[in-house]
Parts: sequence; C-alpha cells; structure tokens
Amino acid sequence: MDGTVPDVTGTPVAATPAATGAGPAVAGAGAPTGTRGRRPSQLLGIRGPLALRWRIGFGALGVATIFAIWTYAAYALNTGSALVPTPAATWKALADLWSTGTLQSDLTASVQRVAIGYSISVVIGAVLGIAIGTFASIESFFEPQIGFLRYIPATALTPLFLLWLGIDESPKIWLIVVGTVFYNILMIADVARNVPRELLNASYTLGATRRTVVRRVILPHSLPGIVDVARINLAAAWLMLVVAELLAAQKGLAFEIIKAQRFRAVDTMFALLIVFGVIGLVSDVFLRWFRGRIAPWARA
Repeated sequence: MDGTVPDVTGTPVAATPAATGAGPAVAGAGAPTGTRGRRPSQLLGIRGPLALRWRIGFGALGVATIFAIWTYAAYALNTGSALVPTPAATWKALADLWSTGTLQSDLTASVQRVAIGYSISVVIGAVLGIAIGTFASIESFFEPQIGFLRYIPATALTPLFLLWLGIDESPKIWLIVVGTVFYNILMIADVARNVPRELLNASYTLGATRRTVVRRVILPHSLPGIVDVARINLAAAWLMLVVAELLAAQKGLAFEIIKAQRFRAVDTMFALLIVFGVIGLVSDVFLRWFRGRIAPWARA
C-alpha cells in the first residue's frame, strides 16, 4: 500500500488515518470518542434524581445530627439550672402529659382551632385569589384594600377581637383567619396568573366560554398550586395559634407551654414543641400526598 486510496472517480488521493484505520482522526490515540465531560454525580447533581436509599439515609443522618447537637447542648449548657433538657427527660415529660390525658385534650383543642380557622382562610383565599388572578377588573377593585389590610399586624387586632367577639372560641379562630388569609389570597392569585396564555387562547379558539375556561382550564391548572400555597402557609396558622391561645384560653398546646413556663418546666416545654413539629411534619407529608392524588399530572 502506498498510502493512497481511490476517490469516487478513481483518482488516487492521500489516505487519512481515519480512512485507512491506522489510528484515530484526532490527537490522543486510544481516547474514547462520542462522549463529552463526565457523568454527573448522583449525590451532587443539580436537580437530579436521588435514589430512595440515599433519601432515607440522608434523612436519618439529619435527624441523628439534631439529636447529637441537642444531647451535647443538654450536658454542656446545664451548669446551674436545666436550661436544655436531655432527650430522655423530654420523653418522660411527654409520656407524663399523655398518661394524664392533658396532651390529648390540648391537642384536640389546638387542632380544632387551626382546622376551622385555616379552612375558612383557604376557602376565602382560593375564591378571591382565583378571581383576582383571572380578571383584571376584580384585581383593580381588591388591590388597594388588600394592600392596606395585609400590612396591619393580625396580633394588633387582638384587643379589638376581644371587644367584638368576647373571650370564647370566636376571637381565636378569626385571629387565625386574619393572620393567614391575605397570604393565601395573594399567592393563589399568582398561581392563577401563571396559567399559560396558550391554554387560554386554545380554549377560546375551540369555542369555550369564559365560564368554561375558568372551570375547565384555570381551576384544574391552579389546583396543585393552591395545595402548595395551603401547605406553605399552614405554618403561619400554627404561629397565629400561639397568639390566639393567649386570649383567655383554658386548654391548647400553646396555652400548656405558657403554663409550663411559669413553673420553669423546660422539659414539658420541649415536649410540646416536639408535638408542634410532628404535627407540622405530618401535615406537610399529607398535603404533598394529597397534591399527588388530585393532580398526578403535576408531580414532575
């Protein structure tokens, strides 16, 4: 072989390494071709999937880290008084609350207040939020009112609620409503605004009326976002519960914490704080599951 190969016309031309199979066409003999960069790490990949075993492992590691810090603080900071109880003391206080029935009655009272007040808030937020995010005229009507009212601290209304509604359950429930409803309205309105214009135009092209567009396009598209808003702002409802149970409450988790503070029962306070955290975690997991059930197409 003289290093030439015939072209399509039969004229000899110089052969390249790639044509003769003598070697790679680029520098770096033996280097793999057709690949670029490195395969991203599963643990450090940006927005990449993570295997279930890693999720469980990291979750367990996070919980263990919290317990380790807690245990260290309990033994390192308690020089003269028990400012930070040990996990064992906290568990004993929690068991005592359960055995006496105090935890059950307080938990029932607090959950009932949050359930009623926050349900009212979510319903108002969904109705007004969808309307504001859909119709510019309704947005113009409510924008100055909401812009004014949402900057008034709900806690500042406590004396007025006591005068208007008495010291029963009503002021506690309505304090939760007022403390969360404006967040729900504004965030759900943003969810409705994010419905793609292409879907609306396609619906009108197919002959849909405004009522049909709202019912068949905007509402279904906004539903998973509404659940997400409800899940996020639920924390604010429990925050307002602490203030609400200062209003002459006789039972409730926050009321029990305040009572424990008077007697410097720090272990009881920690036990009740853990109950708050468990309630929040269970609520968050449930709402995530509920979102997947009612809108499986929005899981991605």
